[in-house]
Amino acid sequence: MEPDAVEVRVLGCLVEKQRTTPDVYPLSLNALRLACNQSTNRDPVVDYDEQTVVEALRRLALRGWTRLASGAGSRARKYRHLLGDAFGLDDAEVSILAVLMLRGPQTPGELKQRAQRLHEFASLAEVEQTLARLVDRGQVARHERRPGQKEERYEQLLGPSGAAAPTNPAVPSPSDDEPTPDAPAAEQLQPAEDRLTRLEREVTELRSELAALRSELGD
Repeated sequence: MEPDAVEVRVLGCLVEKQRTTPDVYPLSLNALRLACNQSTNRDPVVDYDEQTVVEALRRLALRGWTRLASGAGSRARKYRHLLGDAFGLDDAEVSILAVLMLRGPQTPGELKQRAQRLHEFASLAEVEQTLARLVDRGQVARHERRPGQKEERYEQLLGPSGAAAPTNPAVPSPSDDEPTPDAPAAEQLQPAEDRLTRLEREVTELRSELAALRSELGD
């Protein structure tokens, strides 16, 4: 059976945190749940409970895409991804797939900007070459340009593009017939109150993640 949206979100988060917070990777179940539910760098925003993440990890392990990484004496169960090994992908390809899994279809320009935290791409041409390899393998699809955009959009094919059970209807995903502005432009168009609400939510999430990380390091 094809992976569902929860599996795609969990897998993308494991890759992202491996690259951006290597000191706390592999991830505990609580840290992974927080990563799935964070509002930054996610589209759509979701609210998975622990059991939902556990079930997704079980299915991913059966596919050979993740595994338990904690030792016999560890107090917290931790998990790592096996995406590169499972598909024979290099770091650039894994990074592009992860960003597509977490944020849905995107243009090469958006991918270069958003994937830079995971892998340093020297140029837009390098991103396009990486996408071409993934398209040839059938892991990514190329879509025609959307109105108002100069670039084609790309979508991962490992599973559904949108994560299941979005819980923030006030922040809808871009529709297929509307252009997607770059992040800075989008922020300029948002009312100040909306930006303040978003910043407050992000601070709350960061505090929760910090508390979870402190607990893990204390263990």
